[in-house]
Amino acid sequence: MVEPKPCRRNVCIVVLGDIGRSPRMEYHATSFLEHNYNVDLIGYVESKPLEVLCSAPGCKIHELTPVPVTNLTPMLKLIFKTIWQTLSLMIALASIRRPINFLLLQNPPGIPALAVCYLYCLLTRTKFIIDWHNYTYTILALGMAGGEKNRFCRVAKWIEKQFGSKADANFCVTQAMKEDLTNNWNISNVTVLYDRPPPQFHPVDLSAKHELFMKLSKEYHQFLPTRYDDLKESGVLECTALTQKLSNGNVLYKPQRMAILVSSTSWTPDEDFSILLEALKVYEKEAANRPQNFPYLLCIITGKGPQKEDYQKKIEILKMSRVGIITPWLETEDYPTVLAAADLGVCLHWSSSGLDLPMKVVDMFGCGLPVCAYGFKCINELVKPGQNGFIFQNKQELAEQLIFWFENFPSNPSLIESKEIFRKNMLTFQSLRWHENWSNVALPIFSTYI
Repeated sequence: MVEPKPCRRNVCIVVLGDIGRSPRMEYHATSFLEHNYNVDLIGYVESKPLEVLCSAPGCKIHELTPVPVTNLTPMLKLIFKTIWQTLSLMIALASIRRPINFLLLQNPPGIPALAVCYLYCLLTRTKFIIDWHNYTYTILALGMAGGEKNRFCRVAKWIEKQFGSKADANFCVTQAMKEDLTNNWNISNVTVLYDRPPPQFHPVDLSAKHELFMKLSKEYHQFLPTRYDDLKESGVLECTALTQKLSNGNVLYKPQRMAILVSSTSWTPDEDFSILLEALKVYEKEAANRPQNFPYLLCIITGKGPQKEDYQKKIEILKMSRVGIITPWLETEDYPTVLAAADLGVCLHWSSSGLDLPMKVVDMFGCGLPVCAYGFKCINELVKPGQNGFIFQNKQELAEQLIFWFENFPSNPSLIESKEIFRKNMLTFQSLRWHENWSNVALPIFSTYI
């Protein structure tokens, strides 16, 4: 007798933003697929989503229509955007042809998604789950006159509280956020689901780094060999500014190579990149005074966002001889390798609520990269000073950390013990990946309703 196939459950994941730049929700989707769920994924497709989501038979992406550009006043734009997104989201939800067991909503942005998704779940008897990454009202406050006291922000906060309390379950990204939701929002069914790195974020060998540097050298001259006679050296097949590939296939670092500092950003107001630029000026001065003790420092800042052009203009007018800055938009498969090939990461995320954690640091740790992170309320849930990175509060502290880390690079004897501590803690962190953590923490929540 042939046993019947297990019934596939259906989940709808809603992202009122770019799916390709919402990695946590993409990871939710891949984990659902691995546990035999059908997935309907709703959101904007400005960047290409993960390949598995585009190709998996059990996954269907419903693309939202972008909000048209208008010449309305800022307040009328917000009203128009809310109406447009309400209609777009309702149409997308109505287009789902299979009964949905769960609807998982990313918040923020929560307006109008919280109300629309809750009403959909109420009408269709679907379980409503919210994944809290931050708070909508605190992000809105960054660009509003009066900040959180602005009328629109107060309305947003009221909406979040009302519909958050109606959800069947809630996930959040930190213990601090869970305590805030429980104590100040009267939301009791909250589970902390920490971000963990997926498999693609892992350390790589020197050959993989060399291939990346060769690829980047086609567009960025900083990766080209610094001497024209490098290739004339006996046994050298090809080389970059950092590496040499020998004719026997072995790859070696150059003894006097530059150092790589990496940061990723969405170029939004919750990351003040002037802190990094000012810190690099201090490093430049120190390196210029003692060039024999400090390497040329190449800073790679990757990402897209509204403030990118403004910062690019600021970068263009900087005149530094010991520091270079490039701002590429990397291909999906190259980004993890860049992190793994770097010597230090920088995170300037400070959180509008003080209650979320930057996923970019999780990615860096997954690749074995120590991090200098801006200090805010709950960053110590992720970054442990002296154990896996450093925490700074201002440009001077960041500059001191850069100088400390890169003095006598790449073989400063005084850093051997610190680097070994970092390496061991990174290995421990990497031992628990996203899907295993999701299966242990999130899956039981959904299973309780089956």
